[in-house]
Amino acid sequence: VHSAMPSFEARRLCPELVFLRGDMARYQHESKKVFQIFRSFSPKVEGLSLDEAFLDLTGTERLLGQPREVGEALRAQVRDTLNLPLSVGIAPVKMVAKIASESAKPDGLFEVMPGEVSGFLDPLPVHRIWGVGVVAQGRLQAAGFYTLGDLARAADSALRDSLGDWGIEMGRLARGDDSREVDPYRKAVSYGEENTFERNVEDLEVLESAIRSHAESVARRLRRDGVRASTVVLKWKAAQRVASGPRGHPVRTRRMTLAHAIDDGVEIAAVAKRLLSEKGPGEPVRLIGVSCTNLVKDVSQLSVFPWTHGDKRKKLNQTVDRITERFGKQALRRASREETARAGLSIQIKHGDSGD
Repeated sequence: VHSAMPSFEARRLCPELVFLRGDMARYQHESKKVFQIFRSFSPKVEGLSLDEAFLDLTGTERLLGQPREVGEALRAQVRDTLNLPLSVGIAPVKMVAKIASESAKPDGLFEVMPGEVSGFLDPLPVHRIWGVGVVAQGRLQAAGFYTLGDLARAADSALRDSLGDWGIEMGRLARGDDSREVDPYRKAVSYGEENTFERNVEDLEVLESAIRSHAESVARRLRRDGVRASTVVLKWKAAQRVASGPRGHPVRTRRMTLAHAIDDGVEIAAVAKRLLSEKGPGEPVRLIGVSCTNLVKDVSQLSVFPWTHGDKRKKLNQTVDRITERFGKQALRRASREETARAGLSIQIKHGDSGD
């Protein structure tokens, strides 16, 4: 059992495992505090999720000391201030630092010096490359590349012949050649929320209830950030296992692109429920999620005619947002049948770098 393992897989491996219900509102609250500490060490902080970020320490040596000293000071401040563990990876480039932070878990520091990058990366399996998922891993292995060293040693011509230009990019990353800079202003490309159920779910009303909840949550974050989305994506993970291991349950997505961009939970839910009824799984599922992409800046204004349906909905959403911000997302809920228990909840804001 390890971090990021689906809860149903953890239960299968360890039936006596005790699950504690998550508290996403509290996680978000604590995340803001952690990021405030991050920004006290560097102005260049690029958040990847609630609990993961890149910090650029370039030029801070005279003020803060060497990177390892800064990493230890950062861990100490988070622990002393918030009583939270913090894993720190230090490396010359982003991808290597991300892998190093994974090696430092659950509560440590791992530094890869510039001259150590090749030795650190070479023995790692190809799925450790940032953004390589199950499909990309299979594609690389089918071409004969099982480790980062296999990719690093391959000539560009061989990589292009086997995998096209994407293969050359994978080879470059496998050599530790990552030119991406820490970008504190990088815009999100999608917003999503999903949950894993404690048991297999086939009941359409239960799935629709989860979809409504996710749609409202995603809509609130779209409005908070002043953006709208024109594409709604429904995601599910089938309950039936088709292969061994934690990735043995197939994941499916269906999407619909609208003629106009939206930020209203009712509209997002309506699209997602239509996808569920028309293109949905038709079998028990373990996970259901809703996300929105194709984002545009919200430049809409309230109409001079306050009785219009659109403006009523907009004002209602603004009121709900204020109540939720003050009292939490459970303060207001739409009437529906009792929801089945959820073993895990995941909120995502995806930025430019995407996997398969």
